[in-house]
Amino acid sequence: MKTAPQLTFENTRRMVETRDYRIQINEAGEGHPIIMLHGGGPGATGWSNYAPNIASLSRKFRCIAVTLPGWGESSPQSRATGRNAVESLKQLVDALNIDRAAFVGNSMGGGVSVAFTAEYESRVSHLITLGVGGVPGVNILQPGLPSEGLRILVQAYEDPSPQNMKRFVQILCYDPSIASDELAEERSELARRYPEHNRNWLELWRQPLGASLVPAALVPKLMASTVPLLAIHGRDDRASSFEASLRIVAMLPNSRLVLINRCGHWVQLEHAAEFNRLVDDFVTNN
Repeated sequence: MKTAPQLTFENTRRMVETRDYRIQINEAGEGHPIIMLHGGGPGATGWSNYAPNIASLSRKFRCIAVTLPGWGESSPQSRATGRNAVESLKQLVDALNIDRAAFVGNSMGGGVSVAFTAEYESRVSHLITLGVGGVPGVNILQPGLPSEGLRILVQAYEDPSPQNMKRFVQILCYDPSIASDELAEERSELARRYPEHNRNWLELWRQPLGASLVPAALVPKLMASTVPLLAIHGRDDRASSFEASLRIVAMLPNSRLVLINRCGHWVQLEHAAEFNRLVDDFVTNN
């Protein structure tokens, strides 16, 4: 196993031009590709969601943390086409000459990964979701949408001040030490740097089914899929109920669920070592 170099945002970052998009990625390592998709909060990037995981997993895999259109330095979300993440992701893997990859998605990124699997199954070797979001359905054990976390997320998009961002990152964590003032300031600064992204997100959110990423029309495709799915969810997630993962596991036949207590919405950060072990084993042995 190779010893990973010291990785930073700067030495892993590059921009990829596709037919319709300009997409920011952070890439490190060699081997089977693992494409990592961030959640939908203001100021999110692929690097901010997965930096500790890339440092570990890039020793064995080619890790590509994607900043989707509508976030960071990537193209804005299109008001004409709506939530265009699946199409932009297809163009990205084509531009990177990747035939098949494992897809890891946190929250919104999990919903995008599920939708991508339904549309382009042959390009997906493994599917791993973390606190998956955007899955329609009725919760039985926990409150339904909009969740406490989603309500605060919308407020942070409307006013990405450090104070609102502090409330937002606090709601995502079980361990309050992770929701530091430094993290809140960083996310606030990134969100305020790209005001067009915030306006577009709010406009799309206010459309009918604004939170839905996995349309009902995709369910028959998912039920026939052979892609192995590992759904990981924090038991204490206040942004996306673990019942969303139960629904995804019910849809895909070759699936399993890992439910982690004392864990909020950011499994990959709050339980990084366990997450890294789970991903390594799943991609290696399935």
